[in-house]
Amino acid sequence: MVFTVLIIFWALIFSLFLSKIKKGKAAEWAKLFRIVTVIFSISIFTYWFVKKSAVGIVEDSVALQVINKLPQPLDFYVVTLNDSETGKIIETKHIGKVRPEYYRIEYLKMDRSDEYWIVGYLGKKNLVYFSQHALPNKNIDQIIEIQNYINQSVKLSDLAKKQVEAYNYENIKVGIWITLDFLLLFLNLVLLVRKKK
Repeated sequence: MVFTVLIIFWALIFSLFLSKIKKGKAAEWAKLFRIVTVIFSISIFTYWFVKKSAVGIVEDSVALQVINKLPQPLDFYVVTLNDSETGKIIETKHIGKVRPEYYRIEYLKMDRSDEYWIVGYLGKKNLVYFSQHALPNKNIDQIIEIQNYINQSVKLSDLAKKQVEAYNYENIKVGIWITLDFLLLFLNLVLLVRKKK
């Protein structure tokens, strides 16, 4: 997604410069490029937001239900360890903030994996829960009840914490680029629909 967002960013900046061309054949081509860029940008962002908003059911996935039995809301992440040909790849997903006596469901693609970790935060930086889970049978959905504050492995929880920080940093970076894209998209749209005086 980062690559697509960057392409949209530079295309929208180029479109702003093309809006200065007012006469001749070049003006027609510039306007056409600007219209295509705006339509493409709106289409990509619409598709992306619909995809993000939809329930993330993945084919041949394992449903993981995390139930918070603790008296405080915790922010949960799941870290999946994938065994690929190139070595171990760690994938991180944000399950979300879960209030006491509530649950969240996440769908994990476990076709090349048989282990996942659950990481719980109280606040932004305070890791208060870490557990390791093996997945011997990939046909059985997982239900995990969080009943106490535990850290099953300090070494692995430090690795998980780094993964979560990298995941959050990447999301912040993408968020900044998307905000800039929206600003440029708005400017381009205004310039396109504005009537000449």
